[in-house]
Amino acid sequence: MTKYSTNLLTILGPTAAGKTAFSAHLARRLDGEIISADSRQVYRGMDIGTGKDYEDYIVDGQQIPVHLIDIFEAGFEYNVYLFKQDFFRVFTDISDRGKLPVLCGGSGLYIESVLKNYSLVRVPPDEALRARLEAKDIAELEQMLKLYGPLHNQTDLTSRKRIIRAIEIATHQSGEMDRPEHEVRLKPLVLGVQLDRNVRRKRITQRLMKRLDEGLVEEVEGLMEQGVSPEKLDYYGLEYRYLSRYVLKQMSYDDMVERLNSAIHQFAKRQMTYFRGMERRGTRIHWIDGELALEEMTNEALSLCRSILNIPGDLS
Repeated sequence: MTKYSTNLLTILGPTAAGKTAFSAHLARRLDGEIISADSRQVYRGMDIGTGKDYEDYIVDGQQIPVHLIDIFEAGFEYNVYLFKQDFFRVFTDISDRGKLPVLCGGSGLYIESVLKNYSLVRVPPDEALRARLEAKDIAELEQMLKLYGPLHNQTDLTSRKRIIRAIEIATHQSGEMDRPEHEVRLKPLVLGVQLDRNVRRKRITQRLMKRLDEGLVEEVEGLMEQGVSPEKLDYYGLEYRYLSRYVLKQMSYDDMVERLNSAIHQFAKRQMTYFRGMERRGTRIHWIDGELALEEMTNEALSLCRSILNIPGDLS
């Protein structure tokens, strides 16, 4: 087991906040291993669009171990139920080896599902319901979904497939709740990386342009050539949704970039709304200024850890 008074360090924040490098540097100093809490980085071959940034996991020439990325082929539909099972499996392995698990990501529902140990319903596909819903337009589907009240996850319900799945889950209220397979009691310390709104917007735009220069269009073309359908790409979120439409010549390059950039800004705003909701639901988040240099962020976080956790003051 870990030698610290917490058994899980969690790092969350909106897209483009610099969470990956930050978590890698903290893991290096705290003898930890990273567990990715990203709903799309689980897929092999989806590297640029999901921002895996493998080089960020190398600190002082050392490769920091990271788990739950590249574990499924593109085309599979991963979900929070599967993530929770995978998280506790990896968490137990890391802890049993005396390392500190460091959970890092921007998928608020994934993070909260383990911090709160939600009991989740495993909802099988309801083909009859799906067939009825397919006949409705997206506005009708959104209105139907609102009838079920507030949802845990509202970060990306802009695709028909995601809305239909959300309705499918909401109508399955009579299903039995799965008992948690793991009785592990988490003692988490949660750090959040925050940015000024204008800085966040600038970083998002710069990162999008960089990813396009690095071959994001070619990545999407390759996935489609491998047989990943446009419908699946739409399910995988913003970058793949808009890039696939551009590849299919349904929009121009400039229009795609403008609309995608705007959609990512809106997504980051929804992420922050979710994290604030987590705080209202009882999760204490210690916020770190993401505009600081990486070394300053790391030192500030370590100072905070020293004041809260039972860790030595000479970490190097």
